[in-house]
Amino acid sequence: MSMTKVPMPEQDPNVRNKNFEEVSQGYTEEMAVEEAARCLRCKNKPCVAGCPVNVRIPEFIAKVASREFEEAFQLIRTTNCLPAVCGRVCPQESQCEERCVRAVKGESVAIGRLERFVADYHIQHNTAAVSVPASNGHRVAVIGAGPSGLTCASDLALMGYQVTIFEAFHTAGGVLVYGIPEFRLPKALVKKEIDNLEALGVKIMTNMVIGKVLSVDELFEDGFEAVFIGSGAGLPSFMKIEGESLVGVYSANEYLTRSNLMKAYDSSYDTPIRHSRSVAVVGGGNVAMDAARTAKRLGAETVYIIYRRSEAEMPARREEVHHAKEEGIIFRNLTNPVKILSDENGQVAKIECVEMDLGEPDASGRRRPVERKGSNFTIDVDTVIIAIGTSPNPLIRSTTSGLDTNSHGCIIADDSMATSRPGVYAGGDAVTGAATVILAMGAGKKAAASIDEYIKSL
Repeated sequence: MSMTKVPMPEQDPNVRNKNFEEVSQGYTEEMAVEEAARCLRCKNKPCVAGCPVNVRIPEFIAKVASREFEEAFQLIRTTNCLPAVCGRVCPQESQCEERCVRAVKGESVAIGRLERFVADYHIQHNTAAVSVPASNGHRVAVIGAGPSGLTCASDLALMGYQVTIFEAFHTAGGVLVYGIPEFRLPKALVKKEIDNLEALGVKIMTNMVIGKVLSVDELFEDGFEAVFIGSGAGLPSFMKIEGESLVGVYSANEYLTRSNLMKAYDSSYDTPIRHSRSVAVVGGGNVAMDAARTAKRLGAETVYIIYRRSEAEMPARREEVHHAKEEGIIFRNLTNPVKILSDENGQVAKIECVEMDLGEPDASGRRRPVERKGSNFTIDVDTVIIAIGTSPNPLIRSTTSGLDTNSHGCIIADDSMATSRPGVYAGGDAVTGAATVILAMGAGKKAAASIDEYIKSL
């Protein structure tokens, strides 16, 4: 039995950094069966405990090993409504795969790659109509069509609830469509998952900005018995340094939304975006990697990642860092911007930075970066993308009475996802701040179970 995973087929780095086609090309049937055979079928299933939505991992992998691919999909689908998404973007290396017993000696089983294979196989081969549960006559409103909202809606619909999702954008999917690039998550797959949800009877209303078009109070007045808030964290953070208002400075949210949701990468769309020569992306998370790799594909000759800590402290997935390096992204670690400089036309010309050293660990457990005095230097760039985090939009909390929030603007919810207002539940980035897709989905599942208990108790 091999000590290493079956390698994932990928586009050549010097080809893929010029296109928006998916980087990882997926397992063949033979590859999937070979990888599935590496699973030890542990009795205590530590991998399941490491999954925020408790996918039945050993069970579905056993089905893959015996070539029962559709049966494997149905097992996954009992706890995960977005397997094609999770198989691509979940940080399996720090969740299910981290707990895999195979990883004690050698590499873990490639759980994420197998989940992706099974979901893709189902999409390609299944033609059966979705079975719609009988209605129980109760109505629930879900605010936000991102991962937490879609998961909550799916679970409630399977219980027989009449669910309506209110989405602010013109397209459902949340961060799956506006934030994650096509080369990591094809939007056709997201649409397929959402089509399946609508086939269950879930109604999705787009261009509905809750807090403007309707309020939470009005949703209850309209007959909804409970409300789930899964509105995400779409408000970008900035560094508050000189020059951030110059032409050529973007938040990563805006840059990626223009490219992904508004399809600026497709020449048939007339979407304004800066086609740069030299780009600096500030940050070290997955969003920073996505922005840098997108800039490269949009034609930038040179793209820098500027991050104030070392690579070991980067919050981005190791796979994303590896792919970025392969594609020619230049990493300037232990570096922090202090000023953005303009040319005579008021546009970005340089970014001034300082070198950093690592001091004692801070509250996050990572070593605190300390400026090295007198180390200032500049890098010639014409575009700067700020990717240092996001927070929840204040619109819902400012228009909803009785809803407690913390100092970061996040809605306060207990372990059941219940908020301070009866009948209102919340989860995902609206509660935690910017986090992962799978954690948001886990919150959506918890909320659906809690809403079911709440309505039954009325």
